[in-house]
Amino acid sequence: DLNMAIAYFQKSMMRVRYSSIPVVVAPHGMTLGGGCEMTMHADRVVAAAETYIGLVEVGVGVIPGGGGTKEMTLRTSREFQNDDVKTNRLRDAFMNIAMGKVATSAYEAFDMGILEQHKDIVAVNRNTQISQAKNVALLLAEQGYTQPIEQSVKVLGKEALGMFYVGTDQMLAGKFISEHDKKIADKLANVMVGGNLSEPTVVTEQYLLNLERETFLQLCGERKTLERIQYMLQKGKPLRN
Repeated sequence: DLNMAIAYFQKSMMRVRYSSIPVVVAPHGMTLGGGCEMTMHADRVVAAAETYIGLVEVGVGVIPGGGGTKEMTLRTSREFQNDDVKTNRLRDAFMNIAMGKVATSAYEAFDMGILEQHKDIVAVNRNTQISQAKNVALLLAEQGYTQPIEQSVKVLGKEALGMFYVGTDQMLAGKFISEHDKKIADKLANVMVGGNLSEPTVVTEQYLLNLERETFLQLCGERKTLERIQYMLQKGKPLRN
């Protein structure tokens, strides 16, 4: 049942991304987890200046499972330059998810790669945010919006995975994270490098979504993850176990 629920949510996010009509999202206030994932899949975002947005699933012992992990990997792969140190860009995206970082404003969300420059905009006045978003949707339609084509993603495979494992080992040794945090972070890294691939490879979005969903379900079977979920439901704050 959980597998079907996650698959359904992933398909919904991909429908947002590949709809035949423009989709504009107008987030405000607390936009965490699934709300952040929907925001990242829209054609355009008209975000309230006061938007607290991020992928916080690690706090309850899982990874973003509704396309968030896939999307951050895709966005990072778009930025790879020929002579660039690719792992550095991927590491920044990985750390934002692994530490459950939340942007404290829409402006900070641009720095974190959740909102995209030259595409998404900030609505300073909350009272006009919805009408502004509506105007953006109408403008996209009037300009002759066409359904986007699915994108491929360059993943780095095992060459990058070792770097992540070294990093999580050091964080555990320094007592910055718990054993369970390390397990989640290692599984997250495995998804973001494309799984068990011996070299950099170009894969489909669906390949990463399947890997993301499989990892989410694996973590749901962990006792410490269930403890985190129960604690969050009861206390309304994350458990560090």
